[in-house]
Amino acid sequence: MTDTASLDPTASISKSRTAYDWLRQRITRRDFTPGYRLVLSAIAAELNMSVVPVREAIRQLEAEGLVTFERNVGARVSMVDDRQYRHSMQALAVLEGVATALSAPLVTPEDLAQARRVNEQMRAQLDYIDPPTFTALNQSFHALLFTRCPNPRLLELVNGEWARLGGLRTSTFSFVPERACESVSEHERILELIERAAPLHEVEAAARAHRSATLQAYLSHEHPGEVDDLASI
Repeated sequence: MTDTASLDPTASISKSRTAYDWLRQRITRRDFTPGYRLVLSAIAAELNMSVVPVREAIRQLEAEGLVTFERNVGARVSMVDDRQYRHSMQALAVLEGVATALSAPLVTPEDLAQARRVNEQMRAQLDYIDPPTFTALNQSFHALLFTRCPNPRLLELVNGEWARLGGLRTSTFSFVPERACESVSEHERILELIERAAPLHEVEAAARAHRSATLQAYLSHEHPGEVDDLASI
């Protein structure tokens, strides 16, 4: 297969993005499970490209924590790591809280109406939760509230942590399904604050506390007696 990367850098970047999207989708939806070995040549053949853009995609996924490279072994999908999960949730609590607050004045009535519809879909699942579906709805809900954040770097960081979480856990609600009901109620609280144009520090505090509460519920379930330091801030 002829590699045209040196002739057309734009084509190389495009292929690398294609490989990245293809790999990340399969990792986050668990087609490639933790520990799965990523064979560059096989992936390149599957995508009908050279190994160069695939290697670049794997380097990006490694930087995000979704892939681990081991000497004499190669690239593997990262194993589930409680420490990494905790760090990502702590980071997301801070980053998403600020992004939601900055986005609040720019959120439209249509955004709020759509967010309420999503939250009602989540409420309808409370009796029989399908964790992956519930988590996808949860992500959609929050995206509607933080996507209008005017700081593109902050948005990039928030989306990066969501992607990292997708690789660490299929769904937090698989571990603590009882957290789902509380989560839906807390969503309503955040919507009310945005609707009445509450001070931004109140919106930030509510969004941050919401994320920290999910981490605390996980820790209480998996590691009784442990407390997340951010939960008390």
